Amino acid sequence: MAVTVRLFAMLREQAGVATVELPHADAPTAGAAASCAAASVGIGDLLATMPVAIAVNRTYADGDTPLRDGDEVALIPPVSGGSGARIHTSITEERLSLDRLVELVRDPGAGAIVTFQGEPRNVEVLDYEAYVEMAQEHMQAILEDLCVAHGLIAAAAAHRIGPVPTGEPCVIVAVSAAHRPQAFDGAREAMDRIKADVPIWKREVDGDRAEWVVSDESGARS
Repeated sequence: MAVTVRLFAMLREQAGVATVELPHADAPTAGAAASCAAASVGIGDLLATMPVAIAVNRTYADGDTPLRDGDEVALIPPVSGGSGARIHTSITEERLSLDRLVELVRDPGAGAIVTFQGEPRNVEVLDYEAYVEMAQEHMQAILEDLCVAHGLIAAAAAHRIGPVPTGEPCVIVAVSAAHRPQAFDGAREAMDRIKADVPIWKREVDGDRAEWVVSDESGARS
């Protein structure tokens, strides 16, 4: 079997094909698949000049993501409209990875990457609930707005739902920009707006005590 690499927009146009089939042995990771496909269809120079995200089986991934026979890798150039910045959002029950988020915003044109990681404090567990579809849309809109306002190259945010014990991240943000002032301002505002505006609620669980926490920053959410 093979790994399929899909190309879109200007990548597809320059390559002259929409898909590239690679032996799994030549594409053990998403990054290797991207490099091999680019070399085989002559788009290596184009890839080097623009921020291109990678998705594996329709989920954004980093270059180290391992591949299996039959996997589909997509090379995603900047989308039309907006700032052209790469944006990634996630609401998940899985443990969050700040390293993965950093890889999603890393870019040759970025002189600064700023991250934030929030964790439970003074409590055994924070239990999060979300209106997932609306929360995802709001997080996306917030990051799109901030990429324009602060000139960010890329922005990513992930929020966990369900029980999060002390010592594990409940929310993470990473942004990249050409210079550190834009990156610091963008990351700070992203976290402030996610906390205030995105419909995600938390309950403190400590032994037999379980209590919903109401935020002072918004009357609409906890």
